[in-house]
Amino acid sequence: MQYISTRGASPAVSFTEAITQGLAPDGGLYVPRTWPRLDKSVLEAAATAPYFETAAIVLKAFAGDDLDIETARKLTKSAYGDNWGDKDIVPLRDLGNNLHLLELFHGPSLAFKDVAMQLIAELYEYFLNLSGKHLSVICATSGDTGGAAVEALKNKKNVSLFVMLPDGRVSEVQKRFMTASGAANVHALVLDGDFDKAQAILKNLFADYAFVAEVNLTPVNSVNFARIVAQCVYFITSAAKLGAAKPIDFIIPTGNFGDAFSAWVAKKLGANIGKIIIANNANNSIALALETGKFATGEHSIATISPAMDIQIASNFERIIYELSAGDAAQKAKSVNAAYSALKTEKSYIIEAHCLAALRTDFAACHIDDSATSAAIIDCKTQTGEIICPHTAVGWAARHCTGEGGKIILATAHPAKFPETVTEILGIVPSLPPQAVDLFQRPEHFEKMHANEANIKTYLRARS
Repeated sequence: MQYISTRGASPAVSFTEAITQGLAPDGGLYVPRTWPRLDKSVLEAAATAPYFETAAIVLKAFAGDDLDIETARKLTKSAYGDNWGDKDIVPLRDLGNNLHLLELFHGPSLAFKDVAMQLIAELYEYFLNLSGKHLSVICATSGDTGGAAVEALKNKKNVSLFVMLPDGRVSEVQKRFMTASGAANVHALVLDGDFDKAQAILKNLFADYAFVAEVNLTPVNSVNFARIVAQCVYFITSAAKLGAAKPIDFIIPTGNFGDAFSAWVAKKLGANIGKIIIANNANNSIALALETGKFATGEHSIATISPAMDIQIASNFERIIYELSAGDAAQKAKSVNAAYSALKTEKSYIIEAHCLAALRTDFAACHIDDSATSAAIIDCKTQTGEIICPHTAVGWAARHCTGEGGKIILATAHPAKFPETVTEILGIVPSLPPQAVDLFQRPEHFEKMHANEANIKTYLRARS
């Protein structure tokens, strides 16, 4: 199985290289040269099979010769073991009226990012033990990626983890998952500026090839294709569980487009998926791109009550632009390079007509402001009794975006990760589940730092 860059100027690599490098040397994102397809029997069995079993088959499909099926099964079984708060890993709740809630928050850090991070940790440990290497893993986080990365990679002997989070733009619970791990290999960096600033620093670090090689740096944001591999599994299993005659629409609260792209991948693998509904908050560059055909960003992201989605430049949107552009790999890369060159210089680009038509076939989108998000939390509690987080509420508010068919809304985080917001809206303090009940008793360790690339490099060199 070979992986190529969306920018077209880097050599093809193996699955192992793609996930340990994260970003391609030319600044592009890795995608498979050819896409696998799952047997119908696998897709049907996913309705009742143990979650780790379906995950192992998907992992093997993308890993090719880099993993045999027994090793893949061992890794997924370890990733989805006793550290989950629900035996189904990602339980599907029937809300009535043809609506379901896919609960993705039963992992160690109470957010959907755990599903991928727990598997990535197993993959890193396996491949690093084989090679004898040490990795410096870095992520920029708008709230949940960092906590999930810490919970997965803390105390791993072959990994140093560096988490960049925007000061004052995450909830206190989110912050504590990053700053109170107690692990010597975890470094939490609280930066001034927003997530887009942190993400820009991350991309600039990877543009310095000598520095990347010096500290053996790899990203664990959703630019890493292993995240996509892991996340597409829950779309496959939940669609199979409903077993509907018609394709199921998924409503996905969207920031960096990783989950939305994962849904598209699951559909490409053969899952019974209809429309992929992108639910943006006020940072609505993706929704407006589908509406107008122009992807444009503002100078800064807008602070909202759904902070993990406060992102203007969605990294994974590059992958879908590549996949849906016309032509062969070279032509697709040419389209991506033209688009992202324009984005860098002009803060916008026009989506090619062929690509835009394909986007509108697979995706729909809407954007929800804070007042509608608050109303959605109240509405969901009134109608179903469920208390949802503000990100899930953006998805709940988007349920009328398409027709009347069956819909699965992604519940991306536990409401207890946003107690201030939920309490203000509902007057109810959501309780932390058992795995996190002592979170505020754990001592914090973090560095406040100016969001400057040179500062980050100095810090990494000293601690990698």
